[in-house]
Amino acid sequence: MTATVKSFAEIEGEFDAYVGTTVYATMVTVDARNRPRTRVLIPVWEQADGHPLGWLATYRTPVKAAHLAANPHASFSYWRPDNNSVAIDTVAAWVEDLEVKRHVWDLYRKTSPRGAGYDLGAFWRSPADPELRVLRLEPYRIQVIRGRDLRSRMWRPDVP
Repeated sequence: MTATVKSFAEIEGEFDAYVGTTVYATMVTVDARNRPRTRVLIPVWEQADGHPLGWLATYRTPVKAAHLAANPHASFSYWRPDNNSVAIDTVAAWVEDLEVKRHVWDLYRKTSPRGAGYDLGAFWRSPADPELRVLRLEPYRIQVIRGRDLRSRMWRPDVP
């Protein structure tokens, strides 16, 4: 059974630990015929006004762009062999603002949460590189599952 928490702060420690040690997430989108598509990526996460907020530095591939244009919902799943896992359901939106790209560049460099991130300079020249695209990921559901006993806790922003 999954317990629902009222505040993200109640699961933030596990979220940060599991995401930071797993690093890679499977991102799922759906096409116009509702068929899922997965890819493995590395989003970064921070808090904004007490809520989690994700960012994904990526290329704007035709498939990813078409899927998100038709349906902006994307899910991210982190899993490790010890069965610690995090599932995040989001609404994704492309962001073109250079200041946001600089902020995201810095989050990846410092890793956010600790352990999650990498040097974006390995793929793009700078935050101003036109090939660098950023997705803003607004979670509407986050579930953390502790592997040793399968304790599951879920956060949603609309739960009082």
